[in-house]
Amino acid sequence: MMAQEKPWALISEVGEQGYLEEGADIMRQHFHIMSHKDFLQNPLEHGPKIQALFVWNCFPAAEPSLLKALPSLKVVANGGVGIDHLDVPYINSLGVKVTNTPGVVSGATADMAMALLLASARKIYEGHQIAVDPKTTHIPQSLMGDEVTGSTLGIIGMGRIGYKIAQRSKGFDMRILYHNRTRRSVEDEQAVGASYCENVDDLLRESDFVVLVVNLTPETTGLISHRELSLMKTTATLVNVSRGLVVDQDALVKALESGVIRAAALDVTHPEPLPRDHPLLKLPNVLITPHVGTNTYTTTRRMVQQMVDNAVAAVKGLPIPNEVKPK
Repeated sequence: MMAQEKPWALISEVGEQGYLEEGADIMRQHFHIMSHKDFLQNPLEHGPKIQALFVWNCFPAAEPSLLKALPSLKVVANGGVGIDHLDVPYINSLGVKVTNTPGVVSGATADMAMALLLASARKIYEGHQIAVDPKTTHIPQSLMGDEVTGSTLGIIGMGRIGYKIAQRSKGFDMRILYHNRTRRSVEDEQAVGASYCENVDDLLRESDFVVLVVNLTPETTGLISHRELSLMKTTATLVNVSRGLVVDQDALVKALESGVIRAAALDVTHPEPLPRDHPLLKLPNVLITPHVGTNTYTTTRRMVQQMVDNAVAAVKGLPIPNEVKPK
């Protein structure tokens, strides 16, 4: 596009709280970009020219007050798959399309799930602390972890990411169980050696590691609470790479404190970050990372490119590669 033909897009910012510079460069190829901070300096002047809103880590928040200030808006392009923070029917009622970035996040998120599982099982963080502690004079043999090879993995949510987790788990000779709204094809199951559990309770009872890979919906909010945790093995580990609200965190704290389950490894919490006095931060059997499942340079570039491709199509009135339709 010629520079004068580029439409305007509203973003969070370029920098630590927003996009990497190389991501911003991808957007600049097709859009003039404006940070939310600059927009707020004069929304009446800037609002009418904004045609695309790029949402990254839920910012800028696509709230009615902002959307009403953007009369020329054609698309809200979300970075990532989850759109629980977007009111899609309301946005569509304004004549605005909503898009997301499925597919490109699957590999990195599946890698993160396995990293959390392995790090928790083999006590990687605890071992690191001992290895670098200036007071360490010997390596304690009491630092014992759990066996991953040959264990049973239960995957709740067998979409793109869940299936990639299963592919990785097969390399560890894990027995793979899964629960999903829709059963995968026989070919898919056989390719990774996965067995379908129609009843999620059966999966919880049999699994050594339970990985949550579901979208956040009213049905999945609080999916794992006191009852579900009580069904799990006392030696089991809960891994969550979906959304924090999928797990009842109060129930999880009690289960971890009382030994109902062995451990939890979480890339997501609610809120993010947790309050600094939250009990999950004080438990020795919890591993928490700050929602970085997609945080690789390669995946971030792909996400931004897909956001841009979606937005360009919406602005031009062309078929949108990844439009989110209300259910």
